Amino acid sequence: MKPPSLSKAQYLLTEVDPTQLPLSTAEVAFVGRSNSGKSSMINALCQQNKLARTSQTPGRTRTINIYAMAPLIWIVDLPGYGFASGPASSREGWQAMIEGYLTGRASLRCIYVIVDAKVGPTALDLQMAHWLTSLNLPFRVIANKVDQLKPSKRHVQELFIAKSLNRTVADIFWVSATEGIGIPALRQDVLKRLAEQTPNT
Repeated sequence: MKPPSLSKAQYLLTEVDPTQLPLSTAEVAFVGRSNSGKSSMINALCQQNKLARTSQTPGRTRTINIYAMAPLIWIVDLPGYGFASGPASSREGWQAMIEGYLTGRASLRCIYVIVDAKVGPTALDLQMAHWLTSLNLPFRVIANKVDQLKPSKRHVQELFIAKSLNRTVADIFWVSATEGIGIPALRQDVLKRLAEQTPNT
């Protein structure tokens, strides 16, 4: 059974406690640093300008936000890690929220880790990738903001990012949420994952 179009996605619910989320048949999640462009990425994928809230202030997403293509088929926007502001206790709570969600969803088909293509993977990005690998959780890397790379330096930066994350260049989605570069290929992958509705074992 193929899921409906991503353009049909609608806001479903917001939660701070991952254990309180209802069941779904399939979901994918987006995670990344607080200024990686997660909300813009979700809007671009769903071809909607205002589905996920975007802000000029990094770290605006501090809850688990669920968008449904169908009642039980979800796109999940997780809080950004590496908040620049906020008390330490709150930052620890957000981290626990992210980890609790990622380790507790049998219907989670893929985690998309978004890194800044211009900046490259930060220590927090590398920590997230290592943690996901250690738990054998399925994830793909998205390098966003490729439109900000100078053509003469793009290949070198691609090699650097891929090597840092122990990936090949072809393993990474090279996209620009604002310019639409690479979005069709990423959209195809998301749809393929959401069509996998057999619970993980």
